[in-house]
Amino acid sequence: MSRVGAKNFIMKKMQKGFTLIELLVVVAIIGILASVVLASLNTARAKGANAAIKANLANTRAQAAIFYDTANNYTGLCADPNIASALAAAATALGGSTSTTLTDAGSTTTVNCHETASAWAISAGLKAAEGSNTMWCVDSAGASKGVTALAASATVCP
Repeated sequence: MSRVGAKNFIMKKMQKGFTLIELLVVVAIIGILASVVLASLNTARAKGANAAIKANLANTRAQAAIFYDTANNYTGLCADPNIASALAAAATALGGSTSTTLTDAGSTTTVNCHETASAWAISAGLKAAEGSNTMWCVDSAGASKGVTALAASATVCP
């Protein structure tokens, strides 16, 4: 067989394009990679929501200090527009609701504000648990930490 004839024979045997199996393997690999990326993004979203909740609760400490300087006590703190705005922002990041009733216990789906004339505590559920902590709590004693619960009528983070 001549060199030209061999080349033509090989070209006729080769088919252009990909086989169905090759295409399915590529699609499967892309699907696996996409699922790994999406799982990582969901974790990042939850951590971002936790950071927003913590930032909003940290801002309430400064607002509470301003409130106390004006009123000389904490009575009405939870109803203060600046505090209420921070509570609403934390609830939005959490995807939950707010409660300003002292006798309500904190929960992972609410942002709770407890106040007395001499002390206050605010807790919010975290979007993603951080170890055993499912909530974040700040109080008038200076605490800012992860907790598992805020008891009803508590004005200090446990």
